Amino acid sequence: MSTQLLVEALARDGQFLMVESGPTAAALLQLAKRDRPHVAVISASFREGQMGGFELVREVRTQSPDTRAIVLLDSSERASVTQAFRAGAQGVFCRTEPFRLLAKSIQCVNAGQVWASSTELQYLLEALTQPAVTAFNGKGNSVLSAREIDVVRCVSEGLTNREIAQRLKLTEHTVKNYLFRIFDKLGVSSRVEVVLYALGGASAPRTAGASNRRHTQPGPIIPRSAAPIPVNLRKTAT
Repeated sequence: MSTQLLVEALARDGQFLMVESGPTAAALLQLAKRDRPHVAVISASFREGQMGGFELVREVRTQSPDTRAIVLLDSSERASVTQAFRAGAQGVFCRTEPFRLLAKSIQCVNAGQVWASSTELQYLLEALTQPAVTAFNGKGNSVLSAREIDVVRCVSEGLTNREIAQRLKLTEHTVKNYLFRIFDKLGVSSRVEVVLYALGGASAPRTAGASNRRHTQPGPIIPRSAAPIPVNLRKTAT
């Protein structure tokens, strides 16, 4: 019932094309594989046998890697927030927040940003006290240089290229070059994937130079309190 109400409420926003899933994990996974929705909104409280909401997020990402996930939380607790992002979510939304912000969270996540409050971002930063940003190749050598690890840490804090340049005393052009090398070495194509890797929620990086994907640089991670970045959103399935 709550799913139906949520779908009906969001469907009133003309920019969204809503797709309602059945109440089982199998139904949702089949939908994800068939329809490849841009954004999936999944409750952390989902439970079916041994599968919970966070496990379901991982399975959805496996069935449809391009689908971005938002996890609905009953409360913004440190463990739940961190676990959601480790599972591969790109946003968390607490049920105690105003409903109007849910549509904005879908817009931001669809645009490649991370949706989280300042407090929730702080939880993630604290989880990065000992970040797993040092990767090794088959010979046991570090994939990332010490300076590239510094850049990854700055990206994980949500800093823009200009802010990274100021902190590390580099030019913005040099920061961009570092980012492209990091993308290539880790086999990722966005800043969000770099953050998820730093959190330990991404797959192991491939050998340096293995990525042939076209690299992009979406906007920085922004707290909800910051001004939203304008987007021209196409029809989005949820």
